Amino acid sequence: MSPVVLFSFVIGYFVLLLTVAWYTSRNSNNESFFIGNRNSNWMLVAFGMIGTSLSGVTFVSVPGGVGTGNFYYFQIVLGYLLGYMVIAFVLLPLYYRMNLTSIYTYLEKRFGINAHKAGAFFFILSRTVGATARLYLVISILQIFIFNKLGIPFEITSFVILLLILLYTFEGGVKTIIYTDTLQTTGMLVGLVVCVIVISKTLGTDFAGTWSMMSEKGYTQVFNWDIKAGSFALKHIVGGMFIAIAMTGLDQEMMQKNISVKTLKDSQKNMMTFTAVLMVVNFLFLVLGGVLYLYASTRGINVPPDDLFPTIALSDAFSGTIGIIFIIALISALFPSVDGAITSLTSCFCIDILGLNKKPGTEKEKKRTRLKVHFTFAFVFFMMVLLFKAINDKLIIDFILKFAGITYGPLLGLFAFGILTKRKLNEKLIWAVCITAPLLALGLDILSSPEWYDKKLHVSLGLQDVSARLFNGYKIGNELILINGLFTFLGLWFISKKQDAVNTTLQPV
Repeated sequence: MSPVVLFSFVIGYFVLLLTVAWYTSRNSNNESFFIGNRNSNWMLVAFGMIGTSLSGVTFVSVPGGVGTGNFYYFQIVLGYLLGYMVIAFVLLPLYYRMNLTSIYTYLEKRFGINAHKAGAFFFILSRTVGATARLYLVISILQIFIFNKLGIPFEITSFVILLLILLYTFEGGVKTIIYTDTLQTTGMLVGLVVCVIVISKTLGTDFAGTWSMMSEKGYTQVFNWDIKAGSFALKHIVGGMFIAIAMTGLDQEMMQKNISVKTLKDSQKNMMTFTAVLMVVNFLFLVLGGVLYLYASTRGINVPPDDLFPTIALSDAFSGTIGIIFIIALISALFPSVDGAITSLTSCFCIDILGLNKKPGTEKEKKRTRLKVHFTFAFVFFMMVLLFKAINDKLIIDFILKFAGITYGPLLGLFAFGILTKRKLNEKLIWAVCITAPLLALGLDILSSPEWYDKKLHVSLGLQDVSARLFNGYKIGNELILINGLFTFLGLWFISKKQDAVNTTLQPV
């Protein structure tokens, strides 16, 4: 399909976003940017959060993973259900009772300033690296299928996309993103459903026939009962539960939208509605993956997993319509994860690191500071995308998933210790624990999963024998974040002591 036509639809999509941003950011202030004036519609938040949770990586990687991992990914999604229930009925009541703007303020009230800074630091680190990696993957796809053919360099593509994202987020913040995410989630889901239907029809059968063909190939297998496998059912479900708690419930970007809803009850309805829809959408992505692999086998298509969807959707075998739908759906999946990340990082840095909400000054002065931080994070995103381009390895996305398991572990441990115990910490040693625990978890993961790292180094250091003796073939999977959080929790226990009373407003109902 003509890259000029695809490019025109990309520009048209941005114009629509800018129009929505202009309308929603009128009369906005710092409270609008940080917390949406605590007046967001819970239904819009729930629907828009789908796009934020999935991102462009999910859009290409989940379908691509069906070829080797069947529907095992849905085990993680089942774990999400349990995790989101913890968020709705344990964490959200805590956040609302304390009237938080940044959820990491809880750590300061419970443990002191060092815990507050540590929580904010690990969020900023993880979200910056994770969001820019996702941005790189999607820009790479757009570059290959559109911008290379127009003679536009990767650097210019990245710069312009980030500039456009800035234009529709820098003024309205959360207030704007609630609406733009809703629009973009709609585009992504429509694209997903249309692609499943159109590609299925090319197989010459109905949905029942397609499902039967996928079952024969083994693609529809959901549970893996091999206890040594990284995708073992219990590991995926438990790991998914704690991934959801940490990467949603302890993530400022996701919770910033939740606590922008006026009441706790509406926020809980938002979370559970979001959960139900997310499970259905993830299942559709897996079905799409099965359909793509069936189609690829009939056409002799053999490409890397992350290239499968774009290669088929933009091939000459389909009309231009599905190519346009794919591109719109892809950027609809990309932007909610990037615009929300930049906005939440700005909020976190301003409130948790700079203490902007506590400093004296006029609204205008605080807005000037906030804008400087916002533009700085956009520049950091640009430089990180160029770094991933220099590495030029799409498998770095797999590393990012490991990276999230390492960086969110301290957050999981800190919040769990604060909620589940009444002990007081030695504040001077909090940083030491939060740094040591991830390093220990990383060491265990290296021993159990040499294929994720450097096998030659593993052999040269003689670690293969240690791995065989300690793990006997067991490979750490998504439970890495739980192990990391447990190490943090134990470390905090050793630097804590009993106290007679803790402010009971900090404990969950």
